[in-house]
Amino acid sequence: MTMKIYTLILGTALLSAAEKPQTYTGIITDTMCGAKHTMGIKPDEKCVRECIKQDAKKWKYALSVGSETYVLSDQQTPEKFAAQKVKVTGTLFAKTKILKVDKIEAAR
Repeated sequence: MTMKIYTLILGTALLSAAEKPQTYTGIITDTMCGAKHTMGIKPDEKCVRECIKQDAKKWKYALSVGSETYVLSDQQTPEKFAAQKVKVTGTLFAKTKILKVDKIEAAR
């Protein structure tokens, strides 16, 4: 097998593996505040909703997982989970940090 064919097969396998849905556990937040709600609006769930309401074209619902924040493709379902711990099943596009949402559910 030539090196080009091997590289093509390996690259295709890695791409396919990266595109499979996974489950991510984190907190529903927004892209303005991320994990830290700095607007001074309490409680945190109100802060998340107010940031989105302030400018929905600029700020988006996101999932905070550790030190990472991923923009969620679904911008309607997260509203009811604002500032709550959830499990999001979907496909992460690491380069853009967009999480294509298949399902969002409360985490226990």
